[in-house]
Order: sequence, then C-alpha cells, then structure tokens
Amino acid sequence: MSSGPVRYVRYLLFAAVGLALFFFVSRSALPIPETIGSKLNPSNYKDTSTSTSSSSSSHGNAATSKEHTNGVPGNGSALQGERVNATFVTLARNSDVWDIAKSIRSVEDRFNRNYHYDWVFLNDKEFDDNFKKITTALVSGNTHYGVIPKEHWSYPEWIDQDKAAKVREDMGQKKIIYGDSESYRHMCRYESGFFFRHPLMLNYEYYWRVEPSIELFCDISFDPFRFMKENDKKYSFVLSLYEYFDTIPTLWDSVKKFMSNHPEHIAKGNSMGFLSDDGGKTYNKCHFWSNFEIGHLEWLRSKEYLDYFESLDHDGGFFYERWGDAPVHSIAAGLLLKKEQIHFFNEIAYYHIPFTHCPTGEQLRLDLKCHCNPSENFDWKGYSCTSRFFHVNDMKKPAGYEDES
Repeated sequence: MSSGPVRYVRYLLFAAVGLALFFFVSRSALPIPETIGSKLNPSNYKDTSTSTSSSSSSHGNAATSKEHTNGVPGNGSALQGERVNATFVTLARNSDVWDIAKSIRSVEDRFNRNYHYDWVFLNDKEFDDNFKKITTALVSGNTHYGVIPKEHWSYPEWIDQDKAAKVREDMGQKKIIYGDSESYRHMCRYESGFFFRHPLMLNYEYYWRVEPSIELFCDISFDPFRFMKENDKKYSFVLSLYEYFDTIPTLWDSVKKFMSNHPEHIAKGNSMGFLSDDGGKTYNKCHFWSNFEIGHLEWLRSKEYLDYFESLDHDGGFFYERWGDAPVHSIAAGLLLKKEQIHFFNEIAYYHIPFTHCPTGEQLRLDLKCHCNPSENFDWKGYSCTSRFFHVNDMKKPAGYEDES
C-alpha cells in the first residue's frame, strides 16, 4: 500500500521537470524583450508630441504656419537617414478632413510608414483644431499647416471681374465641368503658379501632391523621391489623358506666344511630340493628370517656369476660360524639360475618381501586394495619352498591356 504515495510523488516530479523543459524551449524559440513589462504598463507612457507655431512671409506676403511633430516610438528608423529633402503637399479645406484622412491612411500604409516624410497642408483659410488633430495623428512624419496669402487666391489687377463672372455664367449654362466655379479657378491658378512659393514649401527640394479621397493600391517598395533625385527626374505622373477643349480654347495660343518671346527657355530634346501632332502648330490636348505628381520644386521656382506662368497668367485664361493646372504643368514639363526628365511610375498604383492606374504586369502586382483590378487600368485605353508618352520616348510597353487596352 505504501507504493501508492511514492508513485504519486514520482508523477509530480516528472510533471515539474516536463514543465521546466517546456518553458525553456518556449523561451528559447520566442525571445521576450526584458523591457516588455514596462512597455505594456500605461503609467510609463508619455505623450511626446509637441506643437509650435510661427509666422513667416514670402516676398512680403504675410502667411501663418503651424508645425506638429509626432513623437511616435520607432520614428528613428534607419530609413530616415536616407531620406531626400521632400514633403507631401495637400491643398484642402477644413471640411475635407475625412476625405484627406482616407488618403493619408493609404499613403502611410503603402509607403510613408517606412520613411516618415513630412506633410504640408495648405488652405486659403486657417485650419481648425479638429483638422490638425486628426491629420497629425495619422501622419508618421512632421505636419505643417499654412495659410495661402490672399494675393495668391484672388484676382490679379489686370482681370476684368465682370467679364470673368459672365464667362462663369455662360460655362455653367453649357454644363462644362467646374465651368461656373470661382473657387476652382483660384485653385487652378494657385496650383499652377504659387504653391511651390509658399514659405513652408521653400524648405523642400521635392514634393508629392496628394488629393483628398485618393487610394494607393500597391506597396511602394522604393523611395520615389530618391529615384527622382538620383536619376535627374523633374516631373512624374501615373495617369495621362486628353483635356476637355472647351476649358482651354486659347491656351495653346498663349503657349505659342511664350515660346516666341522666350525661345531660350525651350529645352532641346523636349516632349513636343507628346503635346502636338503637327510640330507645335496645334495642341492635341494630352496632359498628365496632376492630382498625382511628384516633382522638383527648384524646377518650378526656376526662371524658365516662372516666366512661363507669368506669361500665361497675364493672358487671363485662368479666369476668362477655365485653364486647369494639369495642362499648364504638363505643357511646361513638355517644353521646358528634356523628355528623359519626365517619368512614368508604373509601380505606383493610384485611384482618383474616375480613373485607375493599376500596374501593368501580373508578377509586379503580386510582388507589390496590389489589390486593384487590372481590367480597370486606364493606361492603354483609347482616351489615355500614356501610349503616346511611350512612343515619344522610344519606350517598350510593359508585357501584358494588350490585355488591358
């Protein structure tokens, strides 16, 4: 009978040894940081975000800016030291907060969480605290908030405002998109000639424009800013198409006047073939869709570009017609840059209503974890100008493009 208690004690010893071995093996296979206890203790967390405000000016124009710096643990990534002097930039209103929140989340998840680039927000009015709070929480880099100087968002002295109002009325009756919008015209003029001159933007060399309610469909496995800098690219795009002619009936006339007055600014080896089918006599309406663009700010601030913008601006087409910043930027890039300085990012999958750029190439989409439908890719459709871009640059189209045309 005495063997029963002895057997029971033996079982307990075996069980204890087994548990010890299991703990040792588990600890070895899944090492646990010694500091994990302190990281999980809410009392040890400190809010390290800071907020500063300052005033700045550009060419004597008063402007206000605010900077919010996120103190997110892990922001000191090794990738941060490799960054280019660049920023995302968004023109938005306070009411756009949830639409831009969607865009930020997409950009951060697909790219910026690994790089922590800054983000500049511009508005013709002060951003409210709610907009700043939400966007600062979402951006992994620093956020900056700037007010557009009034003289950059109003009528220049040479514009006949009665004539401009009549144009808006007529275009509205013709149902031309944004034809009756005054604010849209100020926006197009601002994006064409002023955003890169805002005091906050003077701190940077490259920009990536992000609009509210866009989506990135694929991981971005490289730094587009660094690619632009190392390969001497000045302007880039993912979508191109034909402009609505009724918005720009005299734009090319103004461009030809500029070319005649400033032949020294026209680059040798430019992309005239992308813009015109007859050597520059007429405009074929092809343009890069500028709601996505990554570009070189120093080029936009160059004498060549500023002379170009000021020539167009004095002709009044931003208000007497409805010139968009997309054709204005595109024509400038096509004439003032060498054609190899403009780049098409097939790898960056992008959506802005109503068009989608889904990378051509099945293996590329798989490698980049894309969730776009290639049948919706706009690149090789009849109303796209991307095939023309490939032809002008003697580039071979990506394999599989035929299935998407």
